[in-house]
Amino acid sequence: MTAARFTRTCAGLACTTAMLIGTLVPAASAGEETPTKTRRNTLTAMHGEAMAHASYHFYAQQAGREGLGKVRVLFAKTAHTELHDHFTGEAGLIHFVRGDAANLRESIRGEREEATYMYPRFAREAWQDKDYNAARLFMEIARDEKRHARQFEKALYAITYHRGRIPEGFAPEPVEVPAGKPKVRSARTLRNLETAMRGEAFANAKYTLYAEHAEARSPELARLFQRAAAVELTEHFAGEAVLAGLVHRTADNLRRSIAGETYEATTMYPEFARVARAEGDCKAAELFTEIAGDEAAHARAFLRALRHLHHYHHMARTDS
Repeated sequence: MTAARFTRTCAGLACTTAMLIGTLVPAASAGEETPTKTRRNTLTAMHGEAMAHASYHFYAQQAGREGLGKVRVLFAKTAHTELHDHFTGEAGLIHFVRGDAANLRESIRGEREEATYMYPRFAREAWQDKDYNAARLFMEIARDEKRHARQFEKALYAITYHRGRIPEGFAPEPVEVPAGKPKVRSARTLRNLETAMRGEAFANAKYTLYAEHAEARSPELARLFQRAAAVELTEHFAGEAVLAGLVHRTADNLRRSIAGETYEATTMYPEFARVARAEGDCKAAELFTEIAGDEAAHARAFLRALRHLHHYHHMARTDS
C-alpha cells in the first residue's frame, strides 16, 4: 500500500469512527441548523470562492486591456470554476439554496441590513475621514440595496399569494475597473471597502444560485435574481474595487492570485477537511480535499502564466 493510499484509508477510518460517535449524540430537531465548525468553515470557504470569482472577473478584463489574451482566458475560466464548481458544491453541502420563498426572505433580510445599517455607517465614517467619493458611493449603494429589497418583497408577495407581478429588476450599469492604486485617504475606509466588496461578491454568487434554482419554475424570478447578481458585481463591487485599488497590472494580479490559491491549497482547505473528518462529515472532507487539489492546480497555472509573462517581457527588452 502506498503512503498516499494509507493516508486516505486512515482518514476514511477516522471519518467513519467520528460518524459512529456522532450517532450517540442527540440529533437537532427538525428544521434546526446545527452550528458545527464544518458549517462555519463552509460559509467561510464560500465567501472566499465568491471573492475569488469577482476578483478574477476583473483581473481577466485587465489582462485583455494589456493584450494578454491567454491570461485573460485563464482568469475567466478560473473565475467560472470558483463560482460554478467550488461555491456551488459548498452550497450543496449545507443546503444553502432552499425554496424560492425562503431564498427571497433571506435576500430581503440581507439587503435591508446593508441598506439600513452597514452602508450608512460606512458612509458616515468615510465622511468623517474626508473620503467623500467613498461616502457618496456607499450612500448610492445603500439606496440600490433598498430598491432590491423592495423588489424582492414584491416578488415574495407575488409567489406567495399568486397576485401581482414579479419585478423585472434593474438593468446593471457596468463600471470599468482599470489598474490603479487605492483612491481613499484612511485605512478605515479602505477596510470598509474591502468588507463591502466581500459582501457584494457573496451576494452576486448566491443570487446566481438562486436564479438557477428558480429557472424551471419561474423564469421571471430567475431574471430578477440574475439582474440583481449583475448589479452587485458589475456596479457595486466594481465601484468599490476602483476606490480600493483592487486591480493592478497583470503580473501583480497573478502574484496575488498565486498567493491566495497556495494558501487555500496548502493551509485553509486541508484544515477544513481535517475538521470535517473529526466531525464525521466525510462528504465535506472529500469536497474540501478535492478543492484543495483544484486550488493547487490554479496556483501552478498562474505561476506558469507569470513565468511566460516575464519571459515575454525579457525577450521584448532584448529585441529593443
